[in-house]
Amino acid sequence: MARRQHLTLSLLLIVFLFLSVSYFFTSAPAAARDRAAQFVGGAVTPKQQQQQQQQPKEKPLKEKPTQASKTTDSDDAQIVKDTASPSATTPSPSGGFSIDVDSLPSLDGDSIAPTLENATLKAELGQATWRFLHTMAARFPDKPTKDERTTFEQFMHLFGRLYPCGDCARHFRSILAEYPPQSGSRSAAAGWLCFAHNLVNKRLEKPEFDCTKIGDFYDCGCADDDKKKKKGEDDAAAGDEAKKTSKKEKDKADGDKKE
Repeated sequence: MARRQHLTLSLLLIVFLFLSVSYFFTSAPAAARDRAAQFVGGAVTPKQQQQQQQQPKEKPLKEKPTQASKTTDSDDAQIVKDTASPSATTPSPSGGFSIDVDSLPSLDGDSIAPTLENATLKAELGQATWRFLHTMAARFPDKPTKDERTTFEQFMHLFGRLYPCGDCARHFRSILAEYPPQSGSRSAAAGWLCFAHNLVNKRLEKPEFDCTKIGDFYDCGCADDDKKKKKGEDDAAAGDEAKKTSKKEKDKADGDKKE
């Protein structure tokens, strides 16, 4: 009997609390309802939802472009590696730098300069150019190294593209294709260049040179070098003779003193 009474009182108390809370929510002010809702269950009221919607949303932080930076760093490293590659220039045994012919541009392209229409300028340019080329060949080493030979030959091919007269350069390249440059020695280089010069003269209907006398027409300054060399040898011989004479006089003086 007592248990039944206790259970009845518990049910009445629960109903009373439920009715009280319902009445409180329906008749209490808005601020009190908010506090009561927070106290009871921590639920979010419509007013709180509206306030939350009015608040500015924070922009999400952008992820750092780690992958892109890694790619950029690797690309930069590759560029530095290519720039520092020894294939561009390699030290020569003499302490300078030699050209890596594998890195040179194509030698089979067309003329870079357009056609030169001014006949006077074309003639002056040709005379100056032949003087330069013949002087270069006359001062070429008599016993060139492999690197020097390759440099001479590649220069001629590049010259065939860069010459400021486009049609002249085109004709010179046809000569190179049929008669490649000779660079085995100084005489070979000078003889080949004189032969090529005569082919150009034939095309222009000009008289041909006697290649055995090409050095008389284009003075390379080699005679001055020979004179200096001969003068140095004469000075050295005179110095040796003076030393011998001085030694003989000294020995004679020493002999007179002993007597």
